[in-house]
Amino acid sequence: VQLQASGGGLVQSGGSLRLSCAASGRTLSRYTVGWFRQAPGKEREFVAAISWSGGSTYYVDSVKGRFTIARDSDKNTVYLQLYSLKPEDTAVYSCAMDNERYRWSPAPASFYYWGQGTQVTVSS
Repeated sequence: VQLQASGGGLVQSGGSLRLSCAASGRTLSRYTVGWFRQAPGKEREFVAAISWSGGSTYYVDSVKGRFTIARDSDKNTVYLQLYSLKPEDTAVYSCAMDNERYRWSPAPASFYYWGQGTQVTVSS
């Protein structure tokens, strides 16, 4: 299983970005997918997750109302839309996938497969 995160970049405060997590070797629509981020000198933070069906989502409080997670089963891709970005959103964002089909357990320990990160930098 390979996960490929992309879409990061440099954006001004208040701007938007869309991150993509594409999978190969496994059908994403059967698994919960999550997004994490890690800023320099800080621990990794669990940001958002979407259930295998797309019917359930999780967001950390600091991004609620600003980030949206969605999936496109036809493209085997999960997206994280970032709106109203703030400098404190600056981090490397990574996607990850649960190892168990059809499970909704949005906690960091549930994620087994990881993609490489994509850098998001928000300037003030």
